Amino acid sequence: MSAFSVSILAVWVVFWLYWLIASRSAKARAGGRRSFAPGLRIALVAFVLLRIFRAGGLTVHDAALRALGAIVLAGGLALAVWARVHLGRNWGMPMSEKDEPELVTSGPYRLVRHPIYTGILLGMLGTALATNLYWLVAFAVSAPYFLYSARVEEGIMARAFPSAYPGYRARTKMLIPFVL
Repeated sequence: MSAFSVSILAVWVVFWLYWLIASRSAKARAGGRRSFAPGLRIALVAFVLLRIFRAGGLTVHDAALRALGAIVLAGGLALAVWARVHLGRNWGMPMSEKDEPELVTSGPYRLVRHPIYTGILLGMLGTALATNLYWLVAFAVSAPYFLYSARVEEGIMARAFPSAYPGYRARTKMLIPFVL
């Protein structure tokens, strides 16, 4: 594995470690339960990512494409972290309901309703462009899951905030600013 690929892998490792540590400060799920799943899910993701990094058949060699990919990766994960920090304790596992929910519409949530999903998908796309096109498989598998999760969360938010959420939904796109 090249030094560049190791650097990209290190970015993902730091991102997921941050994610795991930050999940400890989240509010309890509705009913008082806390999920044990984040660590297990992150371990599974890490295993899959390592397998993809080791696959060499579709390695990207073009320096300009690798640079573009690194920029997209960094921007995507920065968006996800910004959104996570902005949510604070309101963050939770996908499709989970929280005790005492709050509707957050500022920061990255002014741009899209689900910036964490957008950021992680951009990170995967950037990694594909920077290292190995097998990452497009991870992107293709993750995108429908995130879209499904976003739609489920839309219903949760609409029930939790029946007067405020419809207006927010009408003025803010789901995943891609001005598009989707």
